[in-house]
This record gives sequence, structure tokens and C-alpha cells, in this order.
Amino acid sequence: MTQYRSFIGLDVRARTIVGSALDVDTGEVTRHRFGYDLAEVVAWTRLLPGPQIATYEAGPTGFGLYRLLLAAGTECVVAAPSKLQRPSGDRVKTDARDAFHLMRLMHLDEITAVKVPSVEEETARDLVRSREDTRQDLMSARHRLSKLLLRHGFVYDDGAAWTQKHDLWLRSHRTGDLAFTTAFDANYEAVIQALARRDRLGEAITAMAADSSFTPMVNRLGCLRGISALTGFALAVEITDWQRFTGNTIGAFLGLVPSELCVINSL
Repeated sequence: MTQYRSFIGLDVRARTIVGSALDVDTGEVTRHRFGYDLAEVVAWTRLLPGPQIATYEAGPTGFGLYRLLLAAGTECVVAAPSKLQRPSGDRVKTDARDAFHLMRLMHLDEITAVKVPSVEEETARDLVRSREDTRQDLMSARHRLSKLLLRHGFVYDDGAAWTQKHDLWLRSHRTGDLAFTTAFDANYEAVIQALARRDRLGEAITAMAADSSFTPMVNRLGCLRGISALTGFALAVEITDWQRFTGNTIGAFLGLVPSELCVINSL
């Protein structure tokens, strides 16, 4: 980190950004608060003595600021929030203090960087996560519909649920007063819409899995038992750089390793 003169910490929020910058030659610390105008942030960093390096936490605001800073000539590192060191007694948390803390860690070279995806990787992840959100919406909609019928004494026990046969059974129980049929229609419609949306997203993912830059990795993953095109594509776009994991660490990244707290709660 000795090759940089200005170390910049940025606390990035949905509507505001707070910056804190250290000039290592003079020891001067500069602070600035912005609205969410990324161009203004980039212009401010370029006015600082160079060369500069900036950092901010990975989060819901994405990586647009990272790409703009690099394009403008300012080095940038996106920090892994779970790896940030903070004194145990420091319980005061403000935007300005967070920006200063990031700046200090950057100067001490104690930032653990996340891998920033390319634009293609990021949009592919959005597609995969949209399908996963829709799959969960479908599960919730089905649960609400089945519990509506259960409260009125209708229980399906003739084979697997959510098949064509089960669908006929569902529609045969659309009986009763206006209140019940209206509630049934609303819940049944939610199931149909979520199912159609899930299938539509699944078709788009399958098409990308067959013809995109991720296809070679999807094909290799497909050699493993139980890995479909949908699962292989999800793994390919979420992991991207397989070299950053070992056999011991990839399970934790995928959420397949229970934490100590989960183990204790299960005892």
C-alpha cells in the first residue's frame, strides 16, 4: 500500500455516500458527504492527491461505483463486510465513522476484498436469483392455498401434490359462499402466476446455460450426479472463480456447512 498517497473510505447508502480520505504525506483527513451521485463521488476522489485507492463495503448498491472509479483511474477494493475488523467496545455506528474506519483499514492493508463480477456475471446472477425468489413465492402461494382448504376440512390424500390430478381436486373444491370462493380464486391465481413465472425464468436460464460463456463450466458440472442445467448454471455464475476456494471452504460459501451457533441450537 506504500505506492498510494490517498486512502479513501466510502460509506455507501441507498441515498447518501460519505467519504473519508487520508493524505499520508501530510496526515490530513478530508471528509465529504454526497447525495447518491456517483459521478460527484468520482470527481471528488480525482481531486485528491494521487495515486489514490478507495474502498467500500459490498452490499445492495452493487458494483457500479467500483467500475466508475476504475474507469476514472482510481484504484478500488470492494470490502467483504463479514471480514471487517472492529474493536469490540466500539458500539457507536454512524456513516462518517464507518467511512473513517474503512479508510483506516485500507491504509493498514487490512481489507479483505470480494471478487467483483463482470457485468455479464452480475446480470446472470440477477436472473438466477430472480428464479429462486419466484420459487420461494410459489412455495408460499401453494402453502397458503393448501392451508385455506385445510381450514375448511379439505385434505388431499390421493398421491403426490401439485400434479394435474391434484389440480383437478383443487378446482373441484371451489365451492361455498362468495367469501370462500373469492379467497380461493385469489390464492389459486397466485399459484398459477408464480408457476408460470418460475417456468419462464427457468427456460431463460436453460437457454443461457446452453449458449453462453458459462456453458463449458455448466457442461462440466453436469457430469456430476444430480446437477441439472439449472443447478450447474447457478453454481457457475455464483462462484465464477473456482480457484479462490478449496474443498474445505467451498461448502461454507454455498451454505452447506452449519455454523457453530446452528450446531449448538440443535443440541
